[in-house]
Amino acid sequence: MAIAPRSNIDKGIMEAPEMLDEEGVDLEMEEGEDEGPETPYTIEEDEEGGAIITYGDGLDAVDVASLGFGANLAEVLEPGYLSLISKELGQAVEDDDEGREEWKKVYEEGLTLLGINYEDRTEPFEGSTGVTHPVLNEAVTQFQAQAYKEMLPSNGPARTQIIGQVTPEREQQAERVKNYLNYYITTEMEEYDPEYDQMLYYLGYGGSTFKKVYYDPEFGRAVSPVIYPNDLIVPYHAKDIRTAERVTHVLRLSPNELRKQQVSGFYRDIDLAEPTEAERDQIEEKRDKITGIEPSSKPDGYRLYEIHTNLDLEGFEDRDSDGEPTGIKLPYVVTMNADTGDILAIRRNYDEKDRKKLKQQYFVHYKFLPGLGFYGFGLVHLLGNLSRSSTSILRQLIDAGTLSNLPAGFKAKGLRIQDEGSLLQPGEWRDVDAPGGSLRESLLPLPYKEPSATLMQLLGFCITAAEKFVGTKDLGMTDSNQELPVGTTIALLERGSRVLSAVHKRLHYSQKQELKLLTNIIRKTVSVYPYDVAAGREIAAQDFDDRIDILPVTDPNIFSMTQRISLAQEQLRLAEAAPQMHNQYEAYRRMYSALGVQDIDLILPPPPEPQPEGPAMENARSMLVPNGAPQLKAFPDQDHQSHIVSHLSFIKSPLIQTSPQVYGVLLGHIFEHVALMALQQVTEQAMSLQQQAPPMVNPMTGQMTPAPPPPPELLQKAAAAIEAQMIEAVMQQLSPQQTEDPLIQLQQRDLDIREQAVKLKAEEAALRIDLDERKLEAKQAEDNRRRSSTEDIQQLRANVSMARAREAKRPTQ
Repeated sequence: MAIAPRSNIDKGIMEAPEMLDEEGVDLEMEEGEDEGPETPYTIEEDEEGGAIITYGDGLDAVDVASLGFGANLAEVLEPGYLSLISKELGQAVEDDDEGREEWKKVYEEGLTLLGINYEDRTEPFEGSTGVTHPVLNEAVTQFQAQAYKEMLPSNGPARTQIIGQVTPEREQQAERVKNYLNYYITTEMEEYDPEYDQMLYYLGYGGSTFKKVYYDPEFGRAVSPVIYPNDLIVPYHAKDIRTAERVTHVLRLSPNELRKQQVSGFYRDIDLAEPTEAERDQIEEKRDKITGIEPSSKPDGYRLYEIHTNLDLEGFEDRDSDGEPTGIKLPYVVTMNADTGDILAIRRNYDEKDRKKLKQQYFVHYKFLPGLGFYGFGLVHLLGNLSRSSTSILRQLIDAGTLSNLPAGFKAKGLRIQDEGSLLQPGEWRDVDAPGGSLRESLLPLPYKEPSATLMQLLGFCITAAEKFVGTKDLGMTDSNQELPVGTTIALLERGSRVLSAVHKRLHYSQKQELKLLTNIIRKTVSVYPYDVAAGREIAAQDFDDRIDILPVTDPNIFSMTQRISLAQEQLRLAEAAPQMHNQYEAYRRMYSALGVQDIDLILPPPPEPQPEGPAMENARSMLVPNGAPQLKAFPDQDHQSHIVSHLSFIKSPLIQTSPQVYGVLLGHIFEHVALMALQQVTEQAMSLQQQAPPMVNPMTGQMTPAPPPPPELLQKAAAAIEAQMIEAVMQQLSPQQTEDPLIQLQQRDLDIREQAVKLKAEEAALRIDLDERKLEAKQAEDNRRRSSTEDIQQLRANVSMARAREAKRPTQ
């Protein structure tokens, strides 16, 4: 079979009259030369002046159609063909790596500005300071600390959003998906948290880091390791990782790990040379020097290139509907030894069911700031010059203080000091032999100055400029600004943190892409929940579908706890100012959430859900409008007719007629019952008609099927017509039966008032007469009582006198 690799093989090699290997050796076979173990090939010129290389049958004696979709194609391709692919891809990767030399130089030089190591310097004098100003390291550390807390909270980084109609079942599904995904990341993926923490430091420093999300058979789950920018190579002209023509991940595997991959069948089981000590990258050398790590003399493993690219392999071409090759390159993942070029695996990198054969994404690009090319800008690019200036000024100030405290100078040639080699100690006086004249004239100190105040101001300017540029300066909450309005505080926070706010939004987008890739793997590999759920463990296979969208728990518009608390405080203040217009429970709950309080329901129990009530209770609760708007709610299973009649009777009372708020609440509740009653009637009629309708014949299967229910649009239209009739009847009940002239009404009302006044006066006069009569009767009764009492006293006195008289007439003994 003729192997005619198209654009995936170097055009220059294909069109050259001679085929040379890397050392310039002619690859064409001499006549009569032993072919050796390799399959011979021939070169034929095509019609366009190119060349067609023929390697025997091109493929090993394997039926291509029998190969599994995920098979390692390197097992069946000819060794000579693999060699050509290896040469082209290896050269392309080296060219890609050379195209970013300047970027690596900036990245490597900036590591010194972190100030992790102290530099021993002999210039401008022995013992001069080698301190580095920490402005860059401080900015990186502050960003890492803030982003780590926001992007990876302790409860997990994921939340869910329901796509489409929200139902109780979907809400429960979304809650299960959110809980499991957070459990998966925080518990199952034990390496996720520490690697993400370290990734944020690299991201703040260099501006770009990557995550690679894939299923690892060894762990039996998804993994998302961090890839540092020097280990991911893209072409010079690449704009983003999704559209890059070629993405190369530099892997480092120990001999034992590589052997396990070969035995498992993931890589070709071929003999590999012993790993050689490859030339170390300058970034790796600088990083190891700063951390104090030195590589061993013996290489610790193999260096592999995992190349995600597009190829047009002979025998595996993209074909049109007629079975003819289209010449379109398809996505593949090629893994090769970076030192020897041996190809270990070639696998398709698109879904078997995808007709478009789109490239599957494994990488997520985290950017601090969009750069001018593929890689992002980090703080080393933004603050590099300011950090160098601050370091230079700081060293000058320290050196000036050192020289001024330990002065040097000249002495006269004939001046002799005993023990000249030892330094003078504080409080020590040493003998000096002066040839003549004063000692002051024999010594001349150099004119060293104290640290310059101008340099101090310049250093402060550089530090302030750096903090202002990246927004790392904290907003000072002094006593004078504690009384600032919340809106002003939020505006100050937003103005001082615009850069970090934009960075936070980019991190939110990248984390969303990472969670999406993780969810796709879970959807394919997880069938049951590892713990008990109310709906059953097997529900996991149905939960992870397209109805639920996975989003980061962070808010892209809020980037700090200070801003979150300020917003919640302002919401609570507005809710308390107008309680009738706000949900105060939700305002307090958001405040507790912003403060990071756990188990909020324990200290802030949710308000009870409205329950069906009778019409009398609803009428009573409607009277609570002055103390807060009542929550009157109609339910589908209630007796709507009885409720409507009861509310209409109550709403006609004079008390309700003079209370517009209660009147409006009851009228709205009546209309709610009207809507549910109309829908209930229409639904019952539709079900009755559906049951009475004859069954239909399925034209495809010929089977009898029940008549379909009417579409919801027709039900809504019919319900609207019934609602109109019911509302008209309700309004007629509420409107007066007859209307009179307003003047007559006023006159009649005036007559009624006068008549009522006359009645009141008559009643008052009658009451007064009755009162006078009662007073007269009471007086007469009192007089009679007094008169009777007087007569009794007089009779008693008469009796006493008569008794005395009788006693006096009685003879003495």
